[in-house]
Amino acid sequence: MSQFRKKPVVIEAYCFNQQHDNYRPDWFQDRVSANTIITFDDHAIIRTLEGDMRADLGDWIIKGVKGEVYPCKPDIFEATYEPADIAALTKEKHFVELS
Repeated sequence: MSQFRKKPVVIEAYCFNQQHDNYRPDWFQDRVSANTIITFDDHAIIRTLEGDMRADLGDWIIKGVKGEVYPCKPDIFEATYEPADIAALTKEKHFVELS
């Protein structure tokens, strides 16, 4: 069986929580306004081409290379992504812009 490695791509990601002081990036808030992300006290529903997906508190919301948005569990995010540059390391814990 052949093996493959993901190409290095740069994405934007936001750690979803409902803290009032938590910064929401514009691309996330735009989708809330457009009703493609629906937030609740303890989760969010993200409408994708594959159907509705649930994001729980602490999950990462990823904006992909083609602008698609989808949730990712924290353990998968940590295993798959790392900051793209040193400036990203100094940003707030709950908002990492990997660009």
